[in-house]
Amino acid sequence: MQNKKLDIRRIVSYLNDDEAEGGGFWLPNIQRPFVWNEDQIARLFDSIMREYPISTLLVWKTREPVKHRKFIDNFVPDLKLTNFHVPDNTRSKMMVLDGQQRLQSLFIGLRGSYFGRELYFDLLSGVMAAPEDIRYRFAFKEKAAVTWPWVRFKDIVHPKSKLPGEIAQGLVSLAPAPLSEGDKRLVERNVQRARQEFVSDDNITFQELDGIENPEAYRVDDIVEIFIRANSGGTKLGKSDLLFSLLATSWDAADGEMETLLEDLNQGSFAFDRDFVLKACLAVLGKGARYEVGKFRDGKTKEEIIDKWADLSEAIRAVRDLLFAKTYIRSDRAMPSYLALIPLIYYRYHFPEKFAANKDMPAYLLRVLATGVFGGSPDNLIDKLVRNIQEQQDFLLSEAYGVIRADGRSMEITPDVIFEQYYGSRSIHLFFNLWYREFDYSPALDANGPQIDHIFPQSVLKTVKDINPESGKRNILHYRAEHRDQIANCMLLTADENGFAGKCDTTPAEWFAVSRFPSPEVQAQYLRLHLIPNDPSLWKLDRYDDFVEARKALIKDKFGYMLQSVKEGAT
Repeated sequence: MQNKKLDIRRIVSYLNDDEAEGGGFWLPNIQRPFVWNEDQIARLFDSIMREYPISTLLVWKTREPVKHRKFIDNFVPDLKLTNFHVPDNTRSKMMVLDGQQRLQSLFIGLRGSYFGRELYFDLLSGVMAAPEDIRYRFAFKEKAAVTWPWVRFKDIVHPKSKLPGEIAQGLVSLAPAPLSEGDKRLVERNVQRARQEFVSDDNITFQELDGIENPEAYRVDDIVEIFIRANSGGTKLGKSDLLFSLLATSWDAADGEMETLLEDLNQGSFAFDRDFVLKACLAVLGKGARYEVGKFRDGKTKEEIIDKWADLSEAIRAVRDLLFAKTYIRSDRAMPSYLALIPLIYYRYHFPEKFAANKDMPAYLLRVLATGVFGGSPDNLIDKLVRNIQEQQDFLLSEAYGVIRADGRSMEITPDVIFEQYYGSRSIHLFFNLWYREFDYSPALDANGPQIDHIFPQSVLKTVKDINPESGKRNILHYRAEHRDQIANCMLLTADENGFAGKCDTTPAEWFAVSRFPSPEVQAQYLRLHLIPNDPSLWKLDRYDDFVEARKALIKDKFGYMLQSVKEGAT
């Protein structure tokens, strides 16, 4: 292993270039996706301009035909890594094992774009600032919206035939008005600093593991182990990333298969991720839900996942479909924990016929999600539920509840739990999914899905004021946010109902009026769906408190089946 140094402009030019020294720099497929945001990128450039050191990179020089991909030049949302894969080859190449985020950020800033915007630099920044503050201002901007003193940073770094002074003079000439001598000197200093830090000085140090000169020391298995050790000491990679890196070394199609599965799972508005999929695979194969790198080093687990991937992914899809079709949970907003699904994935994988006939699984899901059973660290609970399914050779609701209760977790739902839900809270969507079993959720997309609305509009409730004892003026809100946003003042509407031409600030007396409906029967059906007290006198502003109490009684009755004691064997 040897240390080498390069200037930043040169090493960025080596990215994705198989004609460059050593065959250019590439990313092995064991690397996770790029995750830095534009603020992190800007801070990296500020740090370099301030002469802060960049941590040493780690690269592997090899001719092995390992799976690898290009660095991303123009970063946009929802990129597929498979689009950047490079055909296997036995040419010399430099694989970046540690430092992807920094190199990728430099590549985007100096050669590419971020969401279609290029990196600009404020020529008049650079004044003294505290270490944690920004001194040199960088930002990704649209060209049409840029005004001087913001200039494209790549125009300072890339010119090879001009001296720093010439570049500075050209930039000064672009100013809309003559600059003071102080501002001219500031521009000159900033350009000189940029050229020094990005072009002249060898500011990038990388450790090179030469697998060409020393192939026995740096075999593929050794490199994966080095990669894991280099990345597991900090927060650069999660355990699922490390486990996936081990899986990807044995499975050429790992990235593509995982992307395809996640695309299927997340149709609509869910947020399944690779972490969940890997944990589910471990549990289904009897390895336990807890992440341990050793599980993927045993020589069997990763091969078993590869061999059984079709059935594993099908089981995961089936449970996602159950969630969507039978619980009326249609988005991430109503999912406190995806981990509650893993025991059912085990059940579907090992007992597919019994899974198809079982009617109790929706009740299990809704109950455990509503009570937060899978909060905290539920790996042991997942393993216990899996063992119970294995022992019973079936998923039995009473057995599952017994396991959960024995684990010290409560599934009690009291009226207070329901009435503590409020507009904007994450779990209110879950309770509405439990509530609106007859609601038309199609199509289940964020833009036109069901929306939560205030029955008594906030703007109306805010007109009710109390007298201020200090001033004698009526200027104190009678109904504070907790009164206005409570679940008893919320209902679920379609996007059309809640749109610009819909309910908006319409009062309940107007919205529920029989004249809005084709018939009294349709009105009554609408009131029953939304649990609205069928007493028009309660729909008036001066009866708001009475309306809330009457509606709470209807809500309590609606959830009565869930308010029974688990100890009494309720399901």
